[in-house]
Amino acid sequence: MKTVPLKAFPRSLVQRGAVKKLRASGRVPATIYGRQAKPQNLEVIYDDIAGLLKHSVSENLLVDLTVENDVRAKRLALVQEIQHHPLSAKVIHLDLHEVAENEKITISVPVETTGEAAGVKVGGGSLTHVLLKLKVRSLPKDLPEQITVDVTALEIGKSIHLGDIAAPSGVEILGDKHLTVVSVAAPRAEEEVAATTTAAAGDVEMTKEKKEDGTEGAAPAAKDAKAPAGDKKADAKTPTADAKKK
Repeated sequence: MKTVPLKAFPRSLVQRGAVKKLRASGRVPATIYGRQAKPQNLEVIYDDIAGLLKHSVSENLLVDLTVENDVRAKRLALVQEIQHHPLSAKVIHLDLHEVAENEKITISVPVETTGEAAGVKVGGGSLTHVLLKLKVRSLPKDLPEQITVDVTALEIGKSIHLGDIAAPSGVEILGDKHLTVVSVAAPRAEEEVAATTTAAAGDVEMTKEKKEDGTEGAAPAAKDAKAPAGDKKADAKTPTADAKKK
């Protein structure tokens, strides 16, 4: 991974209101961590970091960091995390991790595919990305921006596993070698789709029929239940023949 220059400035504003004003002025708050020094609050110019991200294939950036008035001319740092505004997607905070040139570091890089899978081109299948990122470890200079996987020969029902991917020189791909990274699924047959649709429609009709049966059956039951009470009342008020004779 190539290094890119980034200039930063010491930051004394840490409270929420002050940081909000800082962003409004075109600066982005940042924090740098590392083994060689204590964590330090910094700020960078928004246009600088936005420009670097625009020309990068991922948010993994290795920077030659220059901090104004710092005793060290430059620091090698990895952009560890970038926070974005949930609505505007603008960068609102940076976490930087200071590293050494001879220190191996671990990061997650995106997986990209190249070529058109045979199972998609010929068989009409669909390509599925099971893993979108892979964890890798290497020296800073060997860090890849992404891992590219050739899927041209991938047929229906076949997969590319973690152990099938050749790592770039100096890079170690971490994780279970049996994990599926990319696969090609068979297309759903028209008969299967039609059967699923028919079954769903049948379930709706059955539900509707049960509902209607339940509504119609409730009224007669209520009517019959009142009948015995009415008969008893009538019997109580109607005198018997023996009573009339008396």
